[in-house]
Amino acid sequence: MSWLLVLEQCLNGLQFGVMLFLMAAGLTLVFGIMNLVNLAHGSLYMVGAYFATAAFGWTGSFVLSVVFSLLATLAVGMVVEVVALRTLYERDHLDQVLATFGLILFFNEAVAMVWGRTALFTTVPKALSGHLQLLPGLRYPAYRAVIILVGLAVALLLYVVVSRTRLGMLIRAGASNRTMVAALGVNVRLLYTIVFGVGAALAGLGGLMAGPIYTVQPGMGDDILIQVLVVIVIGGIGSIRGALVGAVVVGMVDTLGRAFLKPMLSTTIGPAAANDAGPALASMLIYILMAAVLSFRPQGLFPAARG
Repeated sequence: MSWLLVLEQCLNGLQFGVMLFLMAAGLTLVFGIMNLVNLAHGSLYMVGAYFATAAFGWTGSFVLSVVFSLLATLAVGMVVEVVALRTLYERDHLDQVLATFGLILFFNEAVAMVWGRTALFTTVPKALSGHLQLLPGLRYPAYRAVIILVGLAVALLLYVVVSRTRLGMLIRAGASNRTMVAALGVNVRLLYTIVFGVGAALAGLGGLMAGPIYTVQPGMGDDILIQVLVVIVIGGIGSIRGALVGAVVVGMVDTLGRAFLKPMLSTTIGPAAANDAGPALASMLIYILMAAVLSFRPQGLFPAARG
């Protein structure tokens, strides 16, 4: 097994991990601050991908499609929070699960009505369609490298905003004691709308970057939502640092497992058995990892501090 191949798959795992982080960061903020279980977060990832694909087709400009997708997904998120979710904060989690599951069905049917049920395909922008020579013998797609850089830049920006700004102070205070924050005169409803909109925009950013790599189709956010929930459980609910660490770990384990588990098994149990067992075991790895983490850290690796 070439070490260059292992390094390339590690980069793929990091790229997948930062995309998971973009979704996990918004979802963990929403749950940590608003105590809202939002199963429709994957639908916002899908909406971002559709908006970017449509805008790229209209304008031919990748930059304009990114800007349009982010602003449109931000607006959709804020409207959803005001219209559908604001009444759910005082309800129990079962009501929230049922309501946001209904939103999943709504968004899946809405994009099917607007864009059809046929999968859409978009191309990598010409400026990012080449490869980067990282090492002798290792060429890596420029677009995937940009995804990694964007994801890490967003992680740094979120850290600065949450830990160094007034908005971040309000976010942390709202997560610890929302009643006291409201008593001090802070407009908690507006804060919740902003946080939910930012979380939606982060999910949309993940979706628009996934568009040129994966298929854009109704329901594309449903499968990735499960992996994002695993990330949040591993990292710790309400923690941006936990979301980043959990996303990178999950991305690495999932990618390396799918790439190398079957060939490794074939050397011990034979190719035929490995063909049957390898993919199944690879798809189970992140859940085994989650169980292992919870066995010694029930609150996740980096749970958010609460007052």
